[in-house]
Amino acid sequence: MDIQSTTELNEAPQMLPPPPGTFVDREELIEHVGDFAVSQGYVVTIKQSKRDRVVVLGCDRGGVYRNRRKPVDESIAENSRNRKTGSRLTNCPFEALGKKEDGLWILSIKNGTHNHEPLKDISEHPSARRFSESEVFLIKEMTEAGLKPRQILKRLRQSNPELLSTPKHVYNVKAKLRQGNVSVRNFKSLRPQKSAVRNNYQSVVEPSWRQRNPPRVPNLIGGRFVDSQSFASMDVINPATLLVVSEVPLTTNEEYRAAVFAAKRAFPSWRNTPVAIRQRTMFKFQELIRRDMGKLAMNITTEHGKTLKDAYNEVLCGLEVVEHACGLATLQIGEFISNVSNGVDSYSIREPLGVCAGIYSFDFPAMIPLWMFPIAVTCGNTFILKPSEKDPGAAVMLAELAVEAGLPCGVLNIVHGTNDIVNAICDDEDIKAISFVGPNAAGAYVYARASAKGKRIQSNTGAKNHAVVMPDASLDATLTALVAAGFGGAGQKCMALSTVVFVGGLTPWEDKLVERAKALKVTAGTEPDADLGPVISKQAKERIHRLIEAGFESGAKLLLDGRNIMVHGYEHGNFIGATILSDVTDNRECYKEEISGPVLLCIQADSIDEAINIVNRNKYGNGASIFTTSGVAARKFQTEVEVGQVGINVPISVVPPFSSLTSTKSSFAGDLNFDGKAGIQFYTKVKSVTQQWKDLLSNDLTSLQFPCSNSDEASMQLPSS
Repeated sequence: MDIQSTTELNEAPQMLPPPPGTFVDREELIEHVGDFAVSQGYVVTIKQSKRDRVVVLGCDRGGVYRNRRKPVDESIAENSRNRKTGSRLTNCPFEALGKKEDGLWILSIKNGTHNHEPLKDISEHPSARRFSESEVFLIKEMTEAGLKPRQILKRLRQSNPELLSTPKHVYNVKAKLRQGNVSVRNFKSLRPQKSAVRNNYQSVVEPSWRQRNPPRVPNLIGGRFVDSQSFASMDVINPATLLVVSEVPLTTNEEYRAAVFAAKRAFPSWRNTPVAIRQRTMFKFQELIRRDMGKLAMNITTEHGKTLKDAYNEVLCGLEVVEHACGLATLQIGEFISNVSNGVDSYSIREPLGVCAGIYSFDFPAMIPLWMFPIAVTCGNTFILKPSEKDPGAAVMLAELAVEAGLPCGVLNIVHGTNDIVNAICDDEDIKAISFVGPNAAGAYVYARASAKGKRIQSNTGAKNHAVVMPDASLDATLTALVAAGFGGAGQKCMALSTVVFVGGLTPWEDKLVERAKALKVTAGTEPDADLGPVISKQAKERIHRLIEAGFESGAKLLLDGRNIMVHGYEHGNFIGATILSDVTDNRECYKEEISGPVLLCIQADSIDEAINIVNRNKYGNGASIFTTSGVAARKFQTEVEVGQVGINVPISVVPPFSSLTSTKSSFAGDLNFDGKAGIQFYTKVKSVTQQWKDLLSNDLTSLQFPCSNSDEASMQLPSS
């Protein structure tokens, strides 16, 4: 190389290679390299790819190249031919390698140098002038209609004013069309805002999980909804029709590790995001939930079976938690004590834990995840959500809204599966806390396994909620409350009133209670007049039938039997009508087990003391209600009953989100419960700081002492030197 070329090379702006790193998947790695390349003034393209193992990225040479010709005597023909050969552009030596190792993609730079100058404007690059797939088809249609290239270009610019193509490019496309080639090259590495190609391409091509029939529920990993590579999956069944709604994959271990990696990587940046910005994300999130409330409710009804009215109410209850998260800053305020010792201040601050996880069952597919991740992420944590495999659709829809609201990549992740994923979450050292809502046996297992690994855990499990009805209770109001709370949601909820204790006997209530229960319309939840929908699965239906039969055979009286109900138009659905068993005692299986179905058990007691003892002897301690017009009876019940949540003349004593959920006994395991101040405390840790800001004298021995309020007095008693 001559002196002139060397000088030009030294003066040329340097284009840096992208920093190496680890990425969740191939697309994220390509996007990282492409975005960095654009910031440096060059464009990358895929040179080689073995999709599941390796990808080689090179530099697409479009740009201004240095003059690489050697000075020659142009009068000689031989030199003229050499000059022409020497002026040809050669490939840029830049090369980046992405390789998959242990489920993650590792980026390394094989050659970070370039043989051309950087682009001053990305629009100078030829790729910015390429047409999208939809534009190519429009060109074909307009050509067949007889339009000239300039006319075609004018019309294309009406829908895409930023189109940089020229009539020459239209001519080239027409030539390809004549050859039968309508393919469009798409440079995935370009920034979306810099490349109309990528935006239009994504609007035409849907993700693979949406293209399947039935659709496959995606994982959310690192901000992207991706189809699982697992061959194993489970069907999500509409319980009213028994038709397959979708398939939920059993997430692979590699995909799970990628989700945890994405959450762990996103944590440092998210925890340092000002709490006001995190709150604004929640404000936008709740706005989007309101916008799509109808879609969420319909998905819940389709996958779970509850009526649309119950589904709407569920979304509204979850929305209250998001609204509570919008004002979380004041609940994270620490404490400050000035001058605890001479010139020494002490204060405490609340900090996020890191990566947290949530696991829940099918009961409330929208409300329960909204109990969990909005509070967790607003506190500064990142989150791994494992929905129920029976109705995961609502969780994915909520995640889509959270991403749309501006939640950064990796802050919220979703994985699907059964026991293997639950075990992985419990054992993973990178996960600091777990929230669980589900059956008693599963909750006890998760609590034991996760706490053995040193994790913080809150586990809301089984329930057998009681209503105590006093003889002086209002007849109509009490019956309405019992029927709504006992049979709403087909009894498949943790706060259903499954047992009623009638003080003084059942006789005055029996006929009216059966009459109200018979009036409930049993049909698919999507029907406008539905009162009672199906139960979640065939297995659940069979279990409920077994417990009803066991209660009847052990001596209980079957006042109303809903097992043989037939629903017109939905003959194969998992329907059970309202069922009432009386003369039940606390030693029967139907009482000891959580039925989770539209079954109301009736027990008789002679006094309020006996009724309270019945409630207290039960192993569960979720909630209990009393219906009475006596303030004395209500106060006695409130004081003596051993449950976490007490209702007085209300059927379901679920507290608002700014007041913590307070289950006890076997219904909860852990130290800190959901929502309210306890929810904030669960997802944060306290750090105490003691500081001293004063000039220290070299002979001041008190500066080396433990700071306390008596340090000054102690220093006065030290012997003088």
